[in-house]
Amino acid sequence: MGNVTSTVAAKFAFFPPEPATYEVFREGGGTGKLFFSGVSADKNMEVHLIETKAGNKIIATFWRHPYARFTLLYSHGNAADLGQMLDLFIELRAHLRVNIIYDYSGYGASSGKPSEFNTYHDIEAVYECLKREYGILQEDLIFWQWTNTAFGCAPAKTERCCLAQCNLVWNKGLISCEDDILNIDRIRLVNCPVLVIHGTADDIVDWSHGKRLWELAKEKFDPLWIKGGGHCNLETYPEYIKHLRKFINAMEKLSMTRLQARQNNQPPSTMPEAKHNKCLRFGKK
Repeated sequence: MGNVTSTVAAKFAFFPPEPATYEVFREGGGTGKLFFSGVSADKNMEVHLIETKAGNKIIATFWRHPYARFTLLYSHGNAADLGQMLDLFIELRAHLRVNIIYDYSGYGASSGKPSEFNTYHDIEAVYECLKREYGILQEDLIFWQWTNTAFGCAPAKTERCCLAQCNLVWNKGLISCEDDILNIDRIRLVNCPVLVIHGTADDIVDWSHGKRLWELAKEKFDPLWIKGGGHCNLETYPEYIKHLRKFINAMEKLSMTRLQARQNNQPPSTMPEAKHNKCLRFGKK
């Protein structure tokens, strides 16, 4: 009975597009450079095939910005794969600097099956790739997580900041899955500045979920409650990019403050508790 329940629950928690919306292939069909279908070389994007501790091979893409200060480790929502998000990635890189984006096990061209513990292995493997291939350190990362995606697993291990774009938060009837990802519990493990984004008109996951998640965060940044925003259209509001830039600018200042504190052997300052803010965006609604 337990296995049946887990299987049914997992169907409600994970929605990988079928078939995948993109392909990855090697130059010359052999062991050469990896390429992503539909992305030309001039887009300055690199493709990696990364093996996780669970034995799955997942796809990660690195979008390089020449003046990047931070890298966004972007964990996308549960009903998409990388091929559907190319335009968004280009916009985010242009406005917010570097992004690395990956597909979970069982999504897109990544092997394996989606589960909570596979998402843990996935994000850890991507982080190791960032360190190995690009020399990126913890303090150079911003974790961007849709909150149905093992929220807290990586941010809990670093001092770097975290951005939560709310999708599924604490209602067990909505977010029960094979391993019961309960982000209302995970948020208590996150020891870094947190920005939460949620639409006030979300008819799938009520705005109160995002509000509660933000309230429980240890280090709060001004949340973004997008007035009239729904479940899947928050990126179309002009406030979206504007607020994200504000967040990253604040993290740059915080990073400098912490660096100076270390150099002076002083306790690092924490971010002041934020107040409610208005909303943000780019593109058409």
